[in-house]
Amino acid sequence: MLRNVLEWRKQSRIDSILDEESLGADFVAACYMDGVDRERHPVCYNMPGVFQDDKLYQETFGSEQGREKFQRWRVQLMEKGIKALDFNPGGVASLLQITDLNNSPGPSKKELRTTMKQVVQLLQDNYPELVARNIFINVPFWYYAFHALISPFLTQRTRSKFVFARPAKVAETLLRYIPAEAVPVRYGGLKRDDDTEFSADDGGVAEAILKSNSTETIEIPAPEGGTTLVWDLSVLGWEVSYKEEFVPTDEGSYTIVVRKSKKMAAAESPVRNSFRNSEPGKVVLTIENNSFWKKKALYRYKTKKSC
Repeated sequence: MLRNVLEWRKQSRIDSILDEESLGADFVAACYMDGVDRERHPVCYNMPGVFQDDKLYQETFGSEQGREKFQRWRVQLMEKGIKALDFNPGGVASLLQITDLNNSPGPSKKELRTTMKQVVQLLQDNYPELVARNIFINVPFWYYAFHALISPFLTQRTRSKFVFARPAKVAETLLRYIPAEAVPVRYGGLKRDDDTEFSADDGGVAEAILKSNSTETIEIPAPEGGTTLVWDLSVLGWEVSYKEEFVPTDEGSYTIVVRKSKKMAAAESPVRNSFRNSEPGKVVLTIENNSFWKKKALYRYKTKKSC
């Protein structure tokens, strides 16, 4: 097998593929690296939904030259990912692959299916054991049939690394493998692009269990006046009522409504809010879970001096 890999790398000029800077100019949004999982594996996001654009689809898959360019670019991205790995004893030597099938071209797009099947085979043959897990999210029903077609071409070990999540289970599935602060907001996590409020130095994310038919509160202390409190909150699956209040320490002061009670839909985005307090007290986040199932809330907060 190693001999075949070395021969393929030589014939395909893989050792110089990173120098081909313009190779993936058209595919930047289709696949990219972003963050690490709980075991420090670099995370690679695949977004086939960008190929719903007819022009990009035809330019990419409408000719043999375009399909070969796409495959070569996908190999280039794999080579870039390898640069982030550590092959020393005890190091992280594999990637986590996430494929978001939201708005992905359907089963009628034969060229895409054929090309992706070839890419899967190419990576399996020439990059064995370099993928720790393949997670497919927002999986439509038709994809299960497509996966059944390519499964016979995969080894049992490769198949065991596949995880599938329907839209309602995306956040829950990703959080099983990736910390909340590294999961993008659009998937129910707390990671925001170019975030100016929270960083790795602010610590991790706390969890709260919301029992069925119960009301739970999360308190953010503000022992001094003249500070600004900032917080993030997400509830997996939402379908709860949620409100925010500032409760002063002085019993003679009035409670301030920061956010009125609202029924949060299942697909609600994570909440970020802030409050500047003029006196000591606390911000209280109240979550009312009237369902028959317990839920999990993820939250973090910080306090900073107001200007």
